Amino acid sequence: MQKTLSTAMNARIIGSGNETIILAHGYGGDHSVWDKVISSLAQSYKVLVFDWSFSGAVKDLDLFDAAKYSSYDAFADDIIALLEEMNLKSCVFVGHSMSGMIGCIASVKRPDLFTRLVLVSSSPRFINSEDYEGGFEMPHVEQLLASIESNYEQWATSFASTVVDNNDPPSVDKYAETLKRMGLKTALPLAKTVFLSDHRPILENVTTPCTIIHTSRDLVVPDSVPIFMHNKIKGNSTVEIIDSTEGHFPQLTAHQQFLDVLDKVLMITH
Repeated sequence: MQKTLSTAMNARIIGSGNETIILAHGYGGDHSVWDKVISSLAQSYKVLVFDWSFSGAVKDLDLFDAAKYSSYDAFADDIIALLEEMNLKSCVFVGHSMSGMIGCIASVKRPDLFTRLVLVSSSPRFINSEDYEGGFEMPHVEQLLASIESNYEQWATSFASTVVDNNDPPSVDKYAETLKRMGLKTALPLAKTVFLSDHRPILENVTTPCTIIHTSRDLVVPDSVPIFMHNKIKGNSTVEIIDSTEGHFPQLTAHQQFLDVLDKVLMITH
């Protein structure tokens, strides 16, 4: 008997309410990255958590195919299929990092499935160009990919300490461990997909209302990126800055401030 997609992706709903919030983790993570915020959100919402095919928490090692997932479109198709299977519509999609852009793509394909996108530390393009500041020069990305390939475990430890606020060592360690569980075989092709792709053109097709959440110092996503996204998104969008923390993971290192932003945007009563 073939497993359902929801089973394969470890999908489950926590809490109850009239609306559903989808929590989608980013590169190298799993749904545990949301552990600090789930209980509060579940008081007012049905909260859907799941693991993308690349996650080390997924038991089926064949679920991730590097060729299939060489673009974000395949991930967008997965979330659409998952929502259809679970009979969910009109959801709030909270996407961290790469998942923010996946949510944008999914919302263009199926706008009926989403009432709002919350894009957390997301970027449509990581490489600088003449008219765009993405945060990385191409040689930097090439070195990053070479480091992944040459010594993945060492790179995972170093990358986690770079992108997660070092004032929160347990969160640094947590992300390092989920990165390592993902493994080199998945990490390298997925890193190429993430760091070499350009999703800027999709923004002008996004009509679902968006909230862009950014920290005051994110070493992966420059401050100019959320402003760029705000200006390019066709639909209504706002930018919210969490200025009490550094790093790429506000849901880990500033979870109460993160919840406060969601509260303001979505009028959630915790």
